Amino acid sequence: MPKASVITADIVNSTRLSKAELKKLMNVLTSVFKEHQYEFFRGDSFQVLVKKPADALTVLLAARLATMKLLPAQTMPVTDIRASIGIGNVKLPVRALQTAGGEAFVLSGRNFDKMTKEERLIVTCNESNETVAVGLKVIACFIDYLFQRLTVKQAAVVLELLMNHTQTETARRLKKSQATINKHVQSAGWVQIEMLLKNYKLLVNSIQD
Repeated sequence: MPKASVITADIVNSTRLSKAELKKLMNVLTSVFKEHQYEFFRGDSFQVLVKKPADALTVLLAARLATMKLLPAQTMPVTDIRASIGIGNVKLPVRALQTAGGEAFVLSGRNFDKMTKEERLIVTCNESNETVAVGLKVIACFIDYLFQRLTVKQAAVVLELLMNHTQTETARRLKKSQATINKHVQSAGWVQIEMLLKNYKLLVNSIQD
């Protein structure tokens, strides 16, 4: 069976959003997940099947950033996403995510249930190679550390960069000066985030080789 990634997640502090804000967030997440199979359930929980495991972390981070910048008038994010990424075998096609089986679904769901209130991201795989497993854990912890310290403005900038926009394009799209964008890039730790994403892809691709 081919390997895939499954994201099991919920929206942190969704009850603090108005009905209009929650609807807006759901529309934003739908746009982020449009190229993948996904299902929302229990109002603020969801699963996403990403057939290319190397893309799963980028998809999740885009969803987190879009959620964090939802209320631009706030200094610090009101909402966030807590998620578990499971990488493993999946029998395709999958008709319904909530009832689907396979390693990726089991790993994602089981580890999501084990997450503490402080954790926002866990990445696990079925790989017996301890180096790969530890590497994914370290990457998830470091990214989570950086993300939990982002401001709303930093989240907006990092999302643009994650979508492969240059700093110049980001400045134009957000209607900010390039100096302001560069300041947010530095303080958000974008260079480190970019490096972690690159190493995540290298580790995941090594599993599939």
